[in-house]
Amino acid sequence: MSTIAQQDREITGGVDTHKDTHTAAAIDSAGRPLGAEQFEATAAGYRKLLAWLRSFGTLVLVGVEGTGAYGAGLARYLHEQGMSVVEIDRPDRKARRWQGKSDPVDAEAAARAALARRRTGIPKQRDGQVEALRSLRVARRSAVRQRADVQRQMKTLVISAPEELRAALRELGDKQLITTCAASRPDAARAGEPAVAARLALRTLARRHQRLTEEVGELDELIHPLTADIAPALLALNGVGSDVAGQLLVTVGQNPERLRSEAAFAMLCGAAPLPASSGRTQRHRLNRGGDRAANSALYRIVLCRLRWDERTKRYMERRTKEGLSKKEIIRCLKRYIAREIYQILTAPTPTTITAEQLTTAA
Repeated sequence: MSTIAQQDREITGGVDTHKDTHTAAAIDSAGRPLGAEQFEATAAGYRKLLAWLRSFGTLVLVGVEGTGAYGAGLARYLHEQGMSVVEIDRPDRKARRWQGKSDPVDAEAAARAALARRRTGIPKQRDGQVEALRSLRVARRSAVRQRADVQRQMKTLVISAPEELRAALRELGDKQLITTCAASRPDAARAGEPAVAARLALRTLARRHQRLTEEVGELDELIHPLTADIAPALLALNGVGSDVAGQLLVTVGQNPERLRSEAAFAMLCGAAPLPASSGRTQRHRLNRGGDRAANSALYRIVLCRLRWDERTKRYMERRTKEGLSKKEIIRCLKRYIAREIYQILTAPTPTTITAEQLTTAA
């Protein structure tokens, strides 16, 4: 083939990403394979990978697996180079059983999925404030979970402790238990005695709990102003705090325009109703897919509004009279709130949701 014809040929690339290496495959606009090659997962490897794909013709699209994990660096580099990148979902298991599995096979499958726009999405941009917020939230979530584990371990130790120690601690509240145990001074020389060992263990756990609480507080001091700077209108919503707002921002990403519609955002959050009708029964059921952390954030907003927002209380009463269960009503409210949040995250000027729209959320 002549050089001119090769330059006019449109190329779609696919990349199977791993920790140390990335395997790329190239196909033309008709889906014919042109080659596969492996590159190092480094900055130099990214440059070589892009140059290799462009050597076949005009590169119009690249499908990358795992843009939020092993493929994050490559996706960021391709975006900086002005390339169109789509995220490839997990390969179809039925096709994999027939075709087998290898890095070149997976890379070619990614290229074909990108060409057909099948099971693809626009990846999140990881070069802005939302990415910084995500990193801080990872550390905070870890500290919160460890703190909860420490508290459970302390209560378990109190239950199994010798009677004298158990009687002294079993009636204390959580905060008082931690304060009391952290301030205790058991004799380390008597660590071979069960009661003293239990006191030493409780003191260690209590002080660890206090340090984790300090970590959470320090991270909150960083997260709240950052969240307020990114989306002040989101924090102004009823029932939305910095933790909930931070999770929703991380779910959407730095580029909310990647979401095609508010229905797509609801599906991403697992709040889009799924039909569950049969025969004379016409109903919808809960969506168990999507980002469950985002779904949990919507659930917390619903609980807060059911307690404090009069409009939401009236909606609950009306839908209950119509025969809906509490679970179904919460599903409807999640869908409504997803619409409200989507409009705030994507519109330069936040749009006010009218009370009449609450009904159409179902």
